[in-house]
Amino acid sequence: MTLQTGSSDDTLSTFSNSSSRAVLAILYEGGDAAVNEPRLLGTIENKLGIKEWLEAQGHEFIGGLNSCCTYRSDIDCVALYKEGPDSDFQKHIVDAEVLITTPFHPGYLTRDLVEKAKNLKLCITAGVGSDHIDLNAAVDHRIQVLEVSGSNVVSVAEHVVMSILLLVRNFVPAHEMIERGDWMVSDIARNAFDLEGKVVGTIGAGRIGYRVLQRLVPFDCKELLYYDYAPLPAAASDAVKARRVEDLKEFVSQCDVVTVNCPLHEGTRGLVNAELLKHFKKGAWLVNTARGAICDKDAVAAALASGQISGYSGDVWNVQPAPKDHVWRTMKNPLGGGNGMVPHYSGTTLDAQARYAKGTKSILQNYLENKPQEAQNIIVGLGKYESKAYGQR
Repeated sequence: MTLQTGSSDDTLSTFSNSSSRAVLAILYEGGDAAVNEPRLLGTIENKLGIKEWLEAQGHEFIGGLNSCCTYRSDIDCVALYKEGPDSDFQKHIVDAEVLITTPFHPGYLTRDLVEKAKNLKLCITAGVGSDHIDLNAAVDHRIQVLEVSGSNVVSVAEHVVMSILLLVRNFVPAHEMIERGDWMVSDIARNAFDLEGKVVGTIGAGRIGYRVLQRLVPFDCKELLYYDYAPLPAAASDAVKARRVEDLKEFVSQCDVVTVNCPLHEGTRGLVNAELLKHFKKGAWLVNTARGAICDKDAVAAALASGQISGYSGDVWNVQPAPKDHVWRTMKNPLGGGNGMVPHYSGTTLDAQARYAKGTKSILQNYLENKPQEAQNIIVGLGKYESKAYGQR
């Protein structure tokens, strides 16, 4: 379950660049923020900075589409914009040769849509994480899937450390108290701790998980642990003094803090469920910035309400955007805290957007010019997986 990718000796297929290609970009509405801040590249308004470049070469950029950003309580916005038969996504996917999506407001490319997309040859994830694409269907239909590997790993790793601290230090209830105009230190301090001396473990020790471990070293934790199908190289594990635990139940039972940093695939969906949560240390904290569906939403909410875990924090949801009544929006521990949930933004800082927009253009340019792709970006090649990031095949 690392985020590392590999490749075979095969290169991606090439196509004649003599004709116009239809490039479909499913992005999200940035509104006034995107108009006033052009560095919000992942939005409808700013179009990853590639629209003019593509059109200057005679290609068609199908963008500026509704992909459901602004939540409206009177409609099922996900169905209307991205998943319904009249959605922009489904209207245009049938003709597109290239699909560009982001993990933050994804268009979900199901097997049914793959089978309708007769011209589709390449899917690009502007960011990291391609689980919104039916990768098995892409393999079957010889559709290539690439993502901008490493583009937001620092951004996410920093968010993980922030999330750990805000849970352990009981920050959110403290801030809410100040907003209310109250001042009762004991109500906050009764559930606030130091990170120093705690055992912290990561599920997944790839590009993000390892960077989390690196950033935790100065906090003088009692021990750093990791759970992964493959051990870290000796030099890497020695550098952060991390110990590998091979059994997941044993791993969580030893951790004061568990952070999830593995991709979503068949082997990790629902990995943190009611049964596993029983093995957590009583009162442990859980952070998930990987994918919402790795954690069972109802089991997490129940564990938080019972006090089995003291807090849950992250920015990923099993459905994005999350419905207004999603239990993770309002769940609390018995002391009225423990919720550090935010929208999916850890990997889309302005710095990260610059990197994944540049990477998206590079992947697209390589494709249009029949040039080899960077091996680390290839998730699915022609008819086969090129990466172990989405499970060992």
